[in-house]
Amino acid sequence: MAQVEYGGTGRRKTSTARVRLVPGTGKITINKRDAQDYFPYETQQIIMNQPLETTDTKGTYDVIVNVHGGGFTGQAGAIRHGIARALLKADPDFRAPLKREGYLTRDARMTERKKYGLKAARKSPQFSKR
Repeated sequence: MAQVEYGGTGRRKTSTARVRLVPGTGKITINKRDAQDYFPYETQQIIMNQPLETTDTKGTYDVIVNVHGGGFTGQAGAIRHGIARALLKADPDFRAPLKREGYLTRDARMTERKKYGLKAARKSPQFSKR
């Protein structure tokens, strides 16, 4: 018999996280490593667990994540987005609390591209009148 599995894709900045929720004990695995080993700071672990705490499903699902791109903060945000989407597939009743907290909304803020004639996106070369 096939095991029940819920999937979700989360994105933040340049990070993409593919998340699978499997009924289990609450173990979180990121890129085949434990979450405590993967993220160096506790704030990223808190960000990642927010959807599970909002829906009171902290110990009911094992979370298996494959994430790439960006830095630690972007990856934590992508994982949060992916977990929220997967929880929505697991139980459609979770939509209201997840939407209220803003976990289902894709954070569209990206790095602005560099423009020609400038040193960065908006920084211009030094100006001298003479």
